[in-house]
Amino acid sequence: MTKAKLHDGSTLDVEVHGAGPTVLLPVNPRPAEGPQAEAMRKWGADPALGRSLIEGLSDAFQVVAFDYEGHVLGTPKPDTLTPANVAGDLLAVADAVGADRFAYYGYSWLALSGLQLAIRTDRLSALVMGGFPPVGGPYAEMLRVTMATHEMSVSPQSPPATPQTSQNSEEPDWSSVEVSMTEAQTRQFVTLYQALQGFDDRAAQARISCPRLCFVGSADEIEYGERWGGVHVSMAGPIANRRAELGDLGWEVSVLEGLDHTQAMQAAHVLPVMRPWLASATGVRLPR
Repeated sequence: MTKAKLHDGSTLDVEVHGAGPTVLLPVNPRPAEGPQAEAMRKWGADPALGRSLIEGLSDAFQVVAFDYEGHVLGTPKPDTLTPANVAGDLLAVADAVGADRFAYYGYSWLALSGLQLAIRTDRLSALVMGGFPPVGGPYAEMLRVTMATHEMSVSPQSPPATPQTSQNSEEPDWSSVEVSMTEAQTRQFVTLYQALQGFDDRAAQARISCPRLCFVGSADEIEYGERWGGVHVSMAGPIANRRAELGDLGWEVSVLEGLDHTQAMQAAHVLPVMRPWLASATGVRLPR
C-alpha cells in the first residue's frame, strides 16, 4: 500500500496490481459489503466494480487503483475541489508510484477529471473517458443539479427512503432519491462545477496530446425531477450526435447500445471496449 499526499494535505491510499504500462484507475479496490453492497445492487451497480476492473486489466498493465471519490466523500474539500486541484491530486497519485508516463480511465465526473488532467500535463500515454462527453459536456446542467443537492443537504426534505428505478431501465428514479450527504460533501461538487462554467471543452481539445477514447451508453439520458430543478442531463447525446466531429478531433468513440449511465459503467461492458484499445494505444500485446 502506497499513500499519495493531496492538495489539502490529506493522504490517499493507493494500490498497485500487475506489471506493464501504468494505468491510473480511480476506483475502490475493495468490494463493498453488507448494507452498502445491497444498496448498490438496488441501483443496478456492482459492489465489486473496482476489483473487477483491476482484475480485467492487471494481467497486461500495472494498475494503480485508488478510491478518489470515496476519499473526497470521507475527507470533503468544500472550497478547494477545483479542476486544477483535482488534476494535481491525480498527478500526486502518479508521483507516489513513480509513474512518469501513465494512462488514465475515469467514469462520469471522474472522466471529466481526466479531461482536466489531460490539458494540464504531457505525461498521459492514453485517456479513456466513460459516461461524460469530451465535447459539449453538460456543465451548466450539472451545476444546477449539484446546487439543488447542496440545498437539500442544508434543508433536508422527506422523500421516499428507498430509491426506485425507472420503468425502462435500471437507472434510478432521481425524484425518489434521499440526499444523505453532508453540506461539506455536496458543496465541494458545487465548487467543482462552478469552476467549470467558463470551460470551453471544444477549444481545449487542441491541448490534448495523447490517444483518447470515449464511450457512453446510448440511453444515458438522466431526468431529474422538480426537487432537482427539472434538469435533463444528456451524456449520450453530445457523443452519439458528434461522432464525426469527435473522430476529427482524435477521439475513438464507442456508443454502447441500450445502456444507461449505471449499466455502462459495469466491468462487463467497459472491459471489452477499453482493454483492447488501451493495449493498442500503449503497444501492449495482450495475453491470449
